[in-house]
Amino acid sequence: MAVDHNRDRGNIIQIFFIVGTLVLIGQLLNLQVFNQDFQERAEVAGSSRQLEYPSRGLIFDRNEELLVVNKPIYDLMFVFNQFEDHAEKFDTLKFCELTGVTKEYFIAALDKNWRDPRYSKAKAEPFLTRIPKEQYATLQETMYQFPGFFVQERNARAYPHGSSAHLLGYIGEVDPKMLEDSSHVYSVGDYTGITGLERFYEPFLRGVKGIKRVEKDIYGRVIGQVEGGRRDIDAQAGDDLFSTIDLRLQTYGEELMQNKIGSIVAIEPATGEILAMISTPTYNPGLLAIGPERGKNYAALLQDSLQPFFNRAIQAEYPPGSLFKPIVALIGMQVGTLQANRGISCQGAYYLNGMRLTGCHGHPYCKDVATAIQHSCNAYFVTAFREIIDRYPDERTPRQGLTDFNSYLHRFGMGSPLGLDFLGEKGGNVPGPDVYDRAYAQETGWKSIWLRSLGIGQGELLSTNLQLANMAAAIANRGFYYTPHLTRSFRSSDGEERIAAIAYDRHETGIDAQHFGPVIDGMEMVVRAGTAQAAFIPDIPICGKTGTAENNQRGGKDHSIFFAFAPKDNPKIAIAVYVENGGWGGSYAAPIVSLMIERYIKGEVAANRKWLEERMFNADLIGRLP
Repeated sequence: MAVDHNRDRGNIIQIFFIVGTLVLIGQLLNLQVFNQDFQERAEVAGSSRQLEYPSRGLIFDRNEELLVVNKPIYDLMFVFNQFEDHAEKFDTLKFCELTGVTKEYFIAALDKNWRDPRYSKAKAEPFLTRIPKEQYATLQETMYQFPGFFVQERNARAYPHGSSAHLLGYIGEVDPKMLEDSSHVYSVGDYTGITGLERFYEPFLRGVKGIKRVEKDIYGRVIGQVEGGRRDIDAQAGDDLFSTIDLRLQTYGEELMQNKIGSIVAIEPATGEILAMISTPTYNPGLLAIGPERGKNYAALLQDSLQPFFNRAIQAEYPPGSLFKPIVALIGMQVGTLQANRGISCQGAYYLNGMRLTGCHGHPYCKDVATAIQHSCNAYFVTAFREIIDRYPDERTPRQGLTDFNSYLHRFGMGSPLGLDFLGEKGGNVPGPDVYDRAYAQETGWKSIWLRSLGIGQGELLSTNLQLANMAAAIANRGFYYTPHLTRSFRSSDGEERIAAIAYDRHETGIDAQHFGPVIDGMEMVVRAGTAQAAFIPDIPICGKTGTAENNQRGGKDHSIFFAFAPKDNPKIAIAVYVENGGWGGSYAAPIVSLMIERYIKGEVAANRKWLEERMFNADLIGRLP
């Protein structure tokens, strides 16, 4: 049979044609679908993808007064592929003169590790950030001469009231670790919340970036939108945050605490909403706004020996001092070792077997719990504390008694963070039996008498000022508190509002409501005729307790402490003030508390109390530090 060579040749040619076609298709697929670099180059040849940055969510106080607003800032950006295509004709000298940078800076800025997934030759990268507004206009007019470069408008923060620095926090550029952890949410040069509410609620405030596709000429000038903008993705503004803070009360507290070291925390007992959270020394938040002076300002604040970045409201841990005595009384009545009408004598100290162990000040006989709180008797509460933890007589050491005692402290919110919607909250310290097992390992056990300082809020017991204010709120509520929080709600760009879920957590202290009556009566007597008469306001029944915490700093005065709530019935505010080196609780802390309460409830301070206000405004306790 004859072989048809022509047909064989035709088949071979056909096969080669098919294989060649498949190879060509494969190459096209690789270039156009799988090869990202080709895609990006093709896209930017006559067009460019530009990110649209969303407006960051605003922050309001509880009365919808703006605490933080946005202001425009300008960044000079570059797309390396667009620059590279015109590199030979690029006038580097003129560009450097125009932007005010050196040639070395220019080279270094463009010398990225382009293999790093954080960077892309086809995407915009920051060249020069935070351009002054004056320079922005000039650059906008001349950027067409420099292919690959363009000016981009961004949003930074401004602070119309110059207050609440610790509370609000500040924003800054993302660092490499943030970039790595963000799952591509952030790009190089993006801003994010660094501290405060800006940090905690960053996912709500930042919004979502958009993408705008624009056509450009050979000079990089925008000449239109790709496909009429049909493929663009609009940026989505961040959610507005409505805080619980009362701006008037916040700024007033900052004025009262100027030239003092310490903090104020005020809470609405019925909700757990924080009305004011102040730490001093503080600073104007505008100093850390995005701008050319920010770096210098930050360095100065960081080097300040008074540590203005340290948030003393939630991070400083102090002995609660005599503010702890109402808690001891409540626990004693709950476990049955103390009766409300029980009197305990005091001879100027707590004595054991004729030995003077814990001193006390001169005061009338404490006939019951209320008068013991009124006069802040150390002997009364050391006795009450010892009886609480010694109520298991078969125990060689009062381990179980101390464990039970501490369980109530934890239910009052001591010994661990309260769960504030804020980073950096400390939990204080509630020492357990294991602490004393280690301390007295060489002894034959340990006894309650060795722990007596705990009964008056000293020793190893530590709390934050937030915890003290929260304890005042729990007493005001007669046995419960809500998780303290700084945020009420959010509002999206389309107007949808939603409540912050943290607002509804209720915590029971485990103390029956009937035990609070004698304690609250005693706290009212503290203000009316006790150690805090400087806090008395005739028409506002204030219930409070003074404290004086020991200061181990050489040459320094003890710390002045006071917590309170008001009015006595249907309380509107619970508040704690801690003034370092302030001396007695009644000297500075109590007057500041009373002024804050009066300002919040009445809206102003009465004329006959202006002298007290001026005295607090003008008191300089920092200037007298050793």
